[in-house]
Amino acid sequence: MEENEGGKRYKINLDPRILELLGLGLYTNIYYILAELIANAYDANAKNVYILQKDDRLIVEDDGNGMSYTDGDIGVYLNVAAETRTGKHDEYVKGSDKKRKRMGRKGVGKLAALSVSEDVKIMTVRDGEKSGFILSRIVSDDHLLKPVLESEIKFEKISGNGTSISMMQPQYKLHKTIKAVRNNILKIFPLVDSDFKIHVKSERGETTIDSFEKEIISGLGGLIILGDEYNHLFRYFDSQLSDKELERKELKVVLPAYKKVMELKCRSGQVQEFTLSILGWIGVYRTTSGKKADVSDFPDNFISLLSNKKLGEYNILPMIGKNYLNEVYVVGQLHVDLFEESVLPDIALSNRQGYKSDDDRYQAVIKYIREELLPKVLSLRVKYANSVKDEKNKEKDRLNIEREGDLREKIDEFKNQASSTAAAAISDSLKESEGGDADYLVDAIKEAINVHLPDMGIKKKIDAAKKKLLISHASKDKSVCDFIYGLLVFSGIPEEDIIYTSSENEQSRVPQKMPIFDYLREFFVESYSTEKILVFYVTSDDMVQSWPAVSEVGAGWITKSTHDIVNINTHEPRKPLDIDCEWANVKKDSNGIVSLSQIEADKIAIKIIYACEQLGYSSKPKDLVIQEIKRTANIES
Repeated sequence: MEENEGGKRYKINLDPRILELLGLGLYTNIYYILAELIANAYDANAKNVYILQKDDRLIVEDDGNGMSYTDGDIGVYLNVAAETRTGKHDEYVKGSDKKRKRMGRKGVGKLAALSVSEDVKIMTVRDGEKSGFILSRIVSDDHLLKPVLESEIKFEKISGNGTSISMMQPQYKLHKTIKAVRNNILKIFPLVDSDFKIHVKSERGETTIDSFEKEIISGLGGLIILGDEYNHLFRYFDSQLSDKELERKELKVVLPAYKKVMELKCRSGQVQEFTLSILGWIGVYRTTSGKKADVSDFPDNFISLLSNKKLGEYNILPMIGKNYLNEVYVVGQLHVDLFEESVLPDIALSNRQGYKSDDDRYQAVIKYIREELLPKVLSLRVKYANSVKDEKNKEKDRLNIEREGDLREKIDEFKNQASSTAAAAISDSLKESEGGDADYLVDAIKEAINVHLPDMGIKKKIDAAKKKLLISHASKDKSVCDFIYGLLVFSGIPEEDIIYTSSENEQSRVPQKMPIFDYLREFFVESYSTEKILVFYVTSDDMVQSWPAVSEVGAGWITKSTHDIVNINTHEPRKPLDIDCEWANVKKDSNGIVSLSQIEADKIAIKIIYACEQLGYSSKPKDLVIQEIKRTANIES
């Protein structure tokens, strides 16, 4: 076996056959693998971790302590079977002044990269000393690894101490959009802040991840905090309800950390008392719009269990839930450090994707969440939904009263003008013969109009819940239309005022058993209201092949309905659409993922705000609309 400078020999302390087997099946997801490598960087007291997709390599690089061959760090690293945390003496990360608890324990996380790559290049620097070797699924009988020449040991992003893990020709690449990569890493490794940042760079862009809670908490409509140390999360919470008193008293809940004293058997065999503590947060989303993950993603709807700040099990919701409809809004992260107590048996599965379900600690946690915590958070969803409904009903009532007032004024004006005109004509005619009293005739005509006015059905037509906006589209463009629909509702237009035939909300779909063209005819042509429907045409190559969508364009042109255009990809909208005005352009890939530039995001926001104003609703401020756009679509840099 080749030796590196200084006679360094890198010998792995593990049977090569076991290494080959574990490398292929230990992990089931690229992000679990990244989480293990990020955790190693955290345990090395790193401040920054860089995840780089470069050519045919996937690199994880950190600016931590690095490893020294001379001091024995490399030997410890290659002793795969040895536990890295056995008691209180090694509970904290070296050099962190007891601010970071060590995440690693089993000592097998270093094998994670082998799950996607047959060969992994390890390069590390500690106080100027360079070491490097190739970790491989297939190792020679003498267990010696191929060294990396010191002259070849170079980092991509850091200088000084640190470690680089380079997966050569990995079987999987990062997700195609940088936003999806960011979201997945945040869910699988949420422990990021100003002292521990994760930087991601791929062919599709780059991003820095330094806050998990801020991004997810800002999308909640109700939040429960367990333990005072998580009270700071409330600074990011905004239900976006006008009733701030309800938000303060009902939707922001602080509970003490759950505690339970348990007698548990230590690894030594002794039975001792321990206190099981559950801290963290759990909440309900305002909406699930835009949260449809593909098969490579982690769902946005989850309850995670963490210990020592590291993810232990991503989602226990399927285990504790009862299949209630409101459970799709639930999200949370709960910390149970007793799971990682060094003197107790290790209950984490070898791939860090769950815990041993028969352990007393795990059973106690599941019981509390299922029986006490989950019902509490589901009640928040009911309160939030009822408040949203009340606000919409109040706005609807206000508009109905306003419309009725306008109608009354117009009818009074009509009666006065019609009566006066008719009376004058009749009076002139009578004067030519026997004479007549014009005032008497006016009153008589008004009374006659009043008697027969209901026959016109005007009030009934106006007061009916007339739809105000149509999203005209092809069904294949549903993901873009969901995006537009979500922004319209977010900005203040009630679902019941929108016709969107592909909507998952029944209030916006065409009533059952009613032909779509009959339904649209009522709003395009046959309504007595002088208000014309506002149309959002979502144009695309698929749209021009859709007969219903093309028919809607024709109907809108005939009735001269006000409209706006959101175009997809490289399609060019055509007349009779108003192509002389600026339209917005978005991109949609084969998976339905929506992306757009900063400029197009601004155009979309302006169009959404304009729609609200046209329909008589007060829109959310532009900065909040753009913030929602960034939350529900991928913004290109």
